[in-house]
Amino acid sequence: MRFHDVRVHASASPLPRKDQLAWKLAAVAADPVPLEAKVQEMIVNRIIDNTAVAMAAINRRPVVSARAMALGHQRHKGATVFGAPTAVRVSPEWAAWANGTTVRELDMHDTFLAADFAHPGDNIPPILAVAQAMNRSGHDLLRGIATAYEVQIDLVKSISLHKHKIDHIAHLCPAQAAGIGTLLNLPTDVIYQAIQQAVHVSFTTRQSRKGEISSWKAYAPAHAGKLAVEAVDRAMRGETAPSPIYEGEDSVIAWMLDGPQAHYQVSLPEPGEPKHAILDSFPKQHSAEYQAQALIDLAFRMRKKISNVSQIERIVIHTSAHTHNVIGTGARDPQKLDPLASRETLDHSIMYILAVALEDGTWHHVASYLPERRKRESTLRLWRSITTREDEEWTARYHAQDPRQKAFGGRVEIFFCDGSRIEDELAVANAHPLGAAPFDRDDYLHKFEVLSEAAVDQQEQDRFVHAATQTGNLLPGELFQLNVESPTGRLREGGPGIF
Repeated sequence: MRFHDVRVHASASPLPRKDQLAWKLAAVAADPVPLEAKVQEMIVNRIIDNTAVAMAAINRRPVVSARAMALGHQRHKGATVFGAPTAVRVSPEWAAWANGTTVRELDMHDTFLAADFAHPGDNIPPILAVAQAMNRSGHDLLRGIATAYEVQIDLVKSISLHKHKIDHIAHLCPAQAAGIGTLLNLPTDVIYQAIQQAVHVSFTTRQSRKGEISSWKAYAPAHAGKLAVEAVDRAMRGETAPSPIYEGEDSVIAWMLDGPQAHYQVSLPEPGEPKHAILDSFPKQHSAEYQAQALIDLAFRMRKKISNVSQIERIVIHTSAHTHNVIGTGARDPQKLDPLASRETLDHSIMYILAVALEDGTWHHVASYLPERRKRESTLRLWRSITTREDEEWTARYHAQDPRQKAFGGRVEIFFCDGSRIEDELAVANAHPLGAAPFDRDDYLHKFEVLSEAAVDQQEQDRFVHAATQTGNLLPGELFQLNVESPTGRLREGGPGIF
């Protein structure tokens, strides 16, 4: 890996293309390096994982709406839509929209956290859609996905969007464009223009993840995917983009990020160096914000030491600044303590999540969020007794460069009505690569089986699993096998709209 200096440059001193971050990202995308076997295996795992959480969400309202919009844009040479018959094809940007929303809705696919944060599995839907529409092979698909993970994770390691209240899709959209560029074997200059267009149109605010969190949280990554497909299409036709998109004096760094004096160091693979950033990302076992994963596992462990949860007086979670300020009481969002809040809000409330995990000893993507579950009087009392505190040690571990030191959990103190107390801590979730029970292929397959059982019959599950595990060997025209159909009559239909 090589570190690249990124600074704002005045228009009077033009920055050569080869020195611009967008060009360097495009060069990574265009580099025809081979895929390591372990990278191919992990990409297949994440294809299975994405499909699992998609099928679990297949009839949730935002997904139904997104699917209805996509099905309004059918075309013969197009891409598939999760749940719909494989013979039905839609324009690839609309497949990216529908499938991206479906994958993101339950907040249960993979994650990466560093200077900023990401769900890099969001890269897969638009790349797969274009691969299907453009008659590419399974090997082409794997190469495109590897690039997208590399670009997004490298940006997330180096450039914080969150501290400027910019939503994380600003790193996702250029990664998706880069991945599509690799998939289609486009030259560096075309990918460069597509990346710049993707950056320019994808900077949005984090209000989508603040306060009363709406269904847009699921749509935002899908919107980025749709924009990325369109950006690549324009670039392939010879259209250009605002430039330099990162370093320009009126561009995103100067006015939306660290300002005219900004200095970033972005680490990217050397020419000829394999892309393996996907191996740095981690899966979700539980349907909740990633910083809650370890704390859910910790709640299960601590629960075994508690004879009567009703005797808990209060709980303090000592954790990183990020967890405290995003999903804890440091967010100062009263909605995170409100039983009438949206599911999207509650999966970003560690107070709610810890209370339910302690009471139930389980976590379920549907049952744990039911209205009657959140209104239980004992849950309300416990929920509102929980506070979070920023701890410098946990913040330092959150930002640690050494993967063995990096942590996303915290220390939990439980105080009882009789004056006694217990405490315990957990650095990473059990499913994390360094956790107590790291996810492997069997865990991904089990997750798919459990999450898809209500929407997919057994024969279709088996067919998909066989196809997915053979992704790298699928020939042009065979990537449609990565769609999963729901039985006739099982899909809800969307309400009226324009499309």
